Amino acid sequence: MYLIIRLYNRVVKYAMTDSLTATFAALADPTRRAILARLADGEASVTELAQPFAMSMPAVSRHLKVLERAGLIARGRDAQFRPCRLEAGALKSASDWLEHYSRFWTESFDRLDVHLREMKRQKEKEHEHKHNAR
Repeated sequence: MYLIIRLYNRVVKYAMTDSLTATFAALADPTRRAILARLADGEASVTELAQPFAMSMPAVSRHLKVLERAGLIARGRDAQFRPCRLEAGALKSASDWLEHYSRFWTESFDRLDVHLREMKRQKEKEHEHKHNAR
């Protein structure tokens, strides 16, 4: 059992070194997405970011660490105030990756639309032919 857990931890650690994997892992959590949405409006302190959530400050800090490791946020240092700010570069990479699949699905649906229209036209033609034969 220990070997399996250790192997799993190595796989997870390796996977998290891939920036796209880290980005999607960070975005998988609704709390982290809400934090990013708040930071889209501008910098905020950890206390400000924690306000809407019913969780401890250490729990919020863990979410922030995940976002920071994924490159989605940066934490400044201004005396005691450590403002967090959105870093949109990692989101751009994820968006670009998703765009590739968006084009794939759009093209697939366009081809399906053409095929269905052709089937409908063929069926109408057959129906007209049967009607004229009577």
